[in-house]
Amino acid sequence: MAGLGGAGSADITLYSAGTPNGWKASICLEELELQKEDWYLAINPNGRIPAIVDHRGGDLPVFESGAVLLHLAEQDPQHRLLPADKAGRAEVLSWLFWQVGGLGPMAGQADWFLVYAPERSELAISRYVNEVQRLFSVMEKRLEGQEWLAAGQFSIADVAAFPWVLLHDLWGISLAAFYPNLRRWVDAIKARPTVQRGLNVPETNMVLGYWQHMLERAKKGLEGVKPFPEPEE
Repeated sequence: MAGLGGAGSADITLYSAGTPNGWKASICLEELELQKEDWYLAINPNGRIPAIVDHRGGDLPVFESGAVLLHLAEQDPQHRLLPADKAGRAEVLSWLFWQVGGLGPMAGQADWFLVYAPERSELAISRYVNEVQRLFSVMEKRLEGQEWLAAGQFSIADVAAFPWVLLHDLWGISLAAFYPNLRRWVDAIKARPTVQRGLNVPETNMVLGYWQHMLERAKKGLEGVKPFPEPEE
């Protein structure tokens, strides 16, 4: 299949789908200009996406989105997404794991109770959407006076968090009203050509209908739920 970033056989096989965790991997591949094959169904022991097979020096499978981002960034001699210095690396990894252990799971639970739960639970919806809002507030404060989340550069920390913030409408959260720093950050990332290409894996027209359906169901799920408090100063 056609690769990206050069001729010859692909460096990376990406197994993905049009979800935040899938986009994290595809954006990272675009940022690092790595040749990749087209997306396939996920193949890893946990049965989830994303996963990659790194063909550089052998067929090395890597799964879990955070592990994929870290592996790809560590192989880059230019350190474009992960600083070489110890302090910068530690800062980026702290925010990467903050996303993997907090923002992603909480947003995922909010999605599930809003869209997929067989029985509607206002308590669960309120609990998880409020937690997503709290985590957004953490990022809003972090981005005060700085462009990126960590180490003064665009990094895998930004790549990891961005797709989840991009879907803020699912949880009825307005960036324009309460999160000006976060909105600026999202707009800056969306403007990157590499990110635009990464969000198009799989092709945009394959996932737009799915996310529109998700948004409509999420809006119904939010009906009748008590208003979420404004972020604390």
